[in-house]
Amino acid sequence: MTPGERSRYGGLLAVSAVLAVFELLYLPLRLDGRVLPEFGSIPFPITVLVAAVTLPWLVVRAGRIVPRTVVAAGPLFVWLATLLAFVLVAPGGDLIVIADWRTLLLLAAGAFPAAVKIGDVLARAALAANVDKTGPKRAKGGSGG
Repeated sequence: MTPGERSRYGGLLAVSAVLAVFELLYLPLRLDGRVLPEFGSIPFPITVLVAAVTLPWLVVRAGRIVPRTVVAAGPLFVWLATLLAFVLVAPGGDLIVIADWRTLLLLAAGAFPAAVKIGDVLARAALAANVDKTGPKRAKGGSGG
């Protein structure tokens, strides 16, 4: 990787970690009239949608820098490591990760689409490697001069 690609990749990894913290901190939002309008105090985990959109996008961007599976999976690994860090070590002894369905939904909505995109990067890399080995395909038949 060139230095420019390394800095872009490092930026993607940093954004992935920041998004994981953001998504965890705003996961317990409720429609209770404090931050959001009041509507029966029901849970409103909007950060699940943020994870479902941003994490696959980060994986695709990382896969465009270097089309290798390990590089493309970097944002997902950083995101999962950040979530795990907040599960194990909470700053000030506070409980940041809530133990209910919203946390599982956040994990599923972030990890599953990103894993699908990692598979897409893997397939594109395999296709590119196959084309490089066999060379361009020639059409059979026609007039040979």
